[in-house]
Amino acid sequence: MLTAVAVIMAFPAYSQFEIVDNRPVFSLDGDAVITAPDEGLWAIATSWQNDWMDGWHYANPAKCEQSGEWTILSGVIALEQGEMLVRDSYRKVREDLVQCVRRYEWRGKEPLPTATLSVRLRMKGREMMPCLPGILYYGNKNGAKVNPNIIPVYNGQEGEFAIFEEHRYPMPFAMLESATDGYAAALHTVPSPVRGAVLADQWWSLGVEAGDGYTDFVMYSGPIGYNGVHSVAKALQRKPMRYGDTYINLEPGRIIEKTFYVELYPIQGEGTGFQRPIYTSLDMHKPYDADRFATFDEIVRGKYNFAKSRWIDLGGEAVGFNMYDNSLRKELVMGWCGQADSPGYALQVLAERLDDEAIPQMVQRSMDFLTTYPIDRERGLFPVRYDGKEFSQGDPVSCGQAMYNFAKAIETARKSRKYDTEKWEQFLHEAADVVSRRILSDEWSPLSTAEGFYIAPLAIASKLFKNNTYRAAAEKAAQLFADRHLKMNGCYWGGTLDATCEDKEGSWAAFQGFLEMYERFKDEKYLEWAKHAMDVCLSYVVVWDIPLPAGRMADFGFKTTGWTVVSAQNQHIDVYGVLFAPEVYKMGKHLGDERLCRLAKVMYRTCYQLTDPFGSQGEQLQQTNFAQHGDMSNVYKLRGGYSEGWTVFWITAHFLNAAARFEEMGVEP
Repeated sequence: MLTAVAVIMAFPAYSQFEIVDNRPVFSLDGDAVITAPDEGLWAIATSWQNDWMDGWHYANPAKCEQSGEWTILSGVIALEQGEMLVRDSYRKVREDLVQCVRRYEWRGKEPLPTATLSVRLRMKGREMMPCLPGILYYGNKNGAKVNPNIIPVYNGQEGEFAIFEEHRYPMPFAMLESATDGYAAALHTVPSPVRGAVLADQWWSLGVEAGDGYTDFVMYSGPIGYNGVHSVAKALQRKPMRYGDTYINLEPGRIIEKTFYVELYPIQGEGTGFQRPIYTSLDMHKPYDADRFATFDEIVRGKYNFAKSRWIDLGGEAVGFNMYDNSLRKELVMGWCGQADSPGYALQVLAERLDDEAIPQMVQRSMDFLTTYPIDRERGLFPVRYDGKEFSQGDPVSCGQAMYNFAKAIETARKSRKYDTEKWEQFLHEAADVVSRRILSDEWSPLSTAEGFYIAPLAIASKLFKNNTYRAAAEKAAQLFADRHLKMNGCYWGGTLDATCEDKEGSWAAFQGFLEMYERFKDEKYLEWAKHAMDVCLSYVVVWDIPLPAGRMADFGFKTTGWTVVSAQNQHIDVYGVLFAPEVYKMGKHLGDERLCRLAKVMYRTCYQLTDPFGSQGEQLQQTNFAQHGDMSNVYKLRGGYSEGWTVFWITAHFLNAAARFEEMGVEP
């Protein structure tokens, strides 16, 4: 046996991992930050009471030995029914990252029923804030202000917990940040289902539990819960569903292993702790194999053919791209989620590739009609919907996105000199005037990051029209959202119209705006801000192929890598990530990080999966226990489903829009 401090892995500058009294200790500058719980390094529950684990048994390792690069701790958890042999094997992966393989072996003569295996590591600090990618962002404070009952929330108070199925995580890690102490840590897991489970599709879970002066990273062989309720899944848009009986029955001789990684590191400032494990997750999973998916040219042509099938004529000058299947409804909708404005830019850029003489007329006529949507001179909004009879609706998300596409369409047309942009420029001018005036007023105080969608079009318009007022408005908006969100005391939110919480679309609004400001005005602070917002966007990107049960997704041999989780409220995946894939690529070039360039290519090409021979593709895919459409009565049958009938035009438009921006860069992903 090695002595208490004989096994030590020294990390340059900050981090150390050592074995003290046969227990792992993770330290920063000699200060122990992560340790085993006081009860013992190892714990298993052997009963199930009140819909939760019970009958806990604890133990510490009895033996420590070295085998090559591995430090191995071993021992026994003694039970009435027999012995559970446990072994931890640790090794340094890099300076701040340690891998552990935990091995359980049941040596009893009879099966061990209603058991729960666990991994628990204790991190010291008070009111530490977690990041659980795609699920929980520093407590989801903004969404909590609106309705804390429909999303996971967390304040870091003793007794709180947030524990979710591994297949719910786009990046499978849990992070805790202590802003006051200047450090953060992440527990990365290798996701896996559990042998011996009562449920047919039971996986390990991952999350955090707050105690008095500490928070535990936890993994369990099934149990989940959040918002103070045990054994519930975030299964529906507005409420959870019971997800109980998540114990396992271990037969004699059964061996179960669980691999995880502990990452401990100092942080640069409040709200930055989540960033490092994002790139660690990329390095672990290497989601870079784009060539197993459709080619760029195949995607562009397929989506263009489908776009043409949505061309409608509502009489007079009212022509354009229908938001819905033509057999259901006919409406020309700008912004979310009709994107009737998007082809006006995208098809200009892609025209040479597509070689269709119909494109110029479709671009000119559709954009001309959209300029007839009346602008509200007081609020700066304009209706975004026309059904052949009247205009209606309007919101900052849709108006900001429409203004961006008008700005790009004008900029592109000025270069080609193939289009009459007089009406387009008048429309954008008027919208930008009103929006700028409102943003620059003392009363402007936007509720959410939704108005971040104004930043990019105002930045472009300031260049197009040589208008410093537009720039001033863009700068003010960018500064406001940076002040609100860079410290993550309230994450980017409000970009998803059917949710009121932290979401990737609000993050994208800021990311797009900050990057546009950097590229137009060359102020380095905007690149730093763009990196922060991009990293939040990336946290929603799935970096691994989630194994799927029988269902519509499995029918296609579907691969989840590169798709994006929607929000803390709507936890299915969708193709939205294709829209910001070009910007991820740009950031890879700006930052000299080839990983981002490779990831961007995958993000674009993977999302063409499930496109049918007509070019149609549904909006919602159920990679986890969550659904918004179809039969939602049985939580155990939600995962693996596919809502393929909801084929709104944004899906097609985003592919073409992103393709145009790749084309402008001379990049064929």
